Amino acid sequence: MRNTVDFSPYRRSTVGFDHLFDMFERSARAESADSYPPFDIQQVGDDGYRITLAVAGFDPEEIEVVAQQNQLTVSGRKSEEPDDGQHYLHRGIATRPFERRFQLADFIQVRSATFENGLVSIALEREIPETMKPRKIEIGGAKVQQLKPTRRESRKAA
Repeated sequence: MRNTVDFSPYRRSTVGFDHLFDMFERSARAESADSYPPFDIQQVGDDGYRITLAVAGFDPEEIEVVAQQNQLTVSGRKSEEPDDGQHYLHRGIATRPFERRFQLADFIQVRSATFENGLVSIALEREIPETMKPRKIEIGGAKVQQLKPTRRESRKAA
């Protein structure tokens, strides 16, 4: 049984959100397609994030991390292994090529990538430009002027 969501009613009643619905549909397809390599996404502080991928069997030189616009792509391709005369009875550590894509929100910047103990960790940070940050607008004070009563008002007062 396939669980899909039909966004047609929303597409008919909204303008300019097509890319959002496309992103939802692509994400649903990608999650069901392949789960290699496994990964974690953590929130570190208010504006920091970390993506960690388990890439056992790969060397740092065989992993490529590319950030382009609002997409982060992590790919790995095992270099040709020399025939060292070893005969495997069971090979359970996956060394197949992979490509994992992550859609990034606006203003998310990739800060660094590290490789340690078979894990690739990618540090991300939300960096909102000054022009997009909320700012307080001072209200200019106007002097209150006393209005002179008109002739009609001055007659009523008397």
